[in-house]
Amino acid sequence: MTRNRLETVDLTAQFADQDTYESQLKALQTALRDLQTACYHNGERVVIVFEGWDASGKGGTIRRLREKLDPRSYRVHPIGRPDEKETGEHYLQRFWRKMPARGEIAIFDRSWYGRVLVERIEALARDDEWQRAYGEINEFERTLADDGVVIIKLFMHISQREQLRRFEERLDNPRKHWKLTGDDLRNRARADDYRLAYEEMFARTDSHYAPWLLVPGDHKWYARTRALELIVHRLEQTIDTRIPRFSADEIRAAKKQLGLD
Repeated sequence: MTRNRLETVDLTAQFADQDTYESQLKALQTALRDLQTACYHNGERVVIVFEGWDASGKGGTIRRLREKLDPRSYRVHPIGRPDEKETGEHYLQRFWRKMPARGEIAIFDRSWYGRVLVERIEALARDDEWQRAYGEINEFERTLADDGVVIIKLFMHISQREQLRRFEERLDNPRKHWKLTGDDLRNRARADDYRLAYEEMFARTDSHYAPWLLVPGDHKWYARTRALELIVHRLEQTIDTRIPRFSADEIRAAKKQLGLD
């Protein structure tokens, strides 16, 4: 497996101007809309996972991802703490219930990787539980892939300096106060622990059927388009992209029936 290293991510990547960003974003959103149509008609099942640092742009990227999609065949699952019932189950069980049916796309804002990240660092899982979770997650994803599910895993990476700037922006804007939580502040204080956990996650759960794709997040415009670009590329590589088309005879017959001849 390939070992992804956060220090290799070029966080300086950005667009020169807003027009370039908006043009590229529009093209990618159009491509995603067509790929969603292909997924629906060809019975493809797709899982898109977003992980990353707090304030790295996961939510904003998901908003751009879903902006032109048909809401009938995708679901966004924001993942928080398990509820009382879920804490009494195997930690993967609540995710099995959210897997897409044929023709659907499931988008996860955080995911089952919480077991080897926050649950590991906050001691919400015992050492033996999070240590064996790497193998369980690989088996989980392999089972999905063997069943035909396309898995796309994105990690949004930002520098600690940029994260601090975004936290400050949230503090200075009353409309964004809700976006900054005590968990965010506590997580920042343990940034070194999270970095080590991320590196181990990449090393132990990167696979050919579910590779980790790292997105430079310091510049939001670039991060959003890069994430969508990676999703488009992986879908084009892995699904049947054909969209049903009428034949010339079918078009003629339909026009005749409609009185359009």
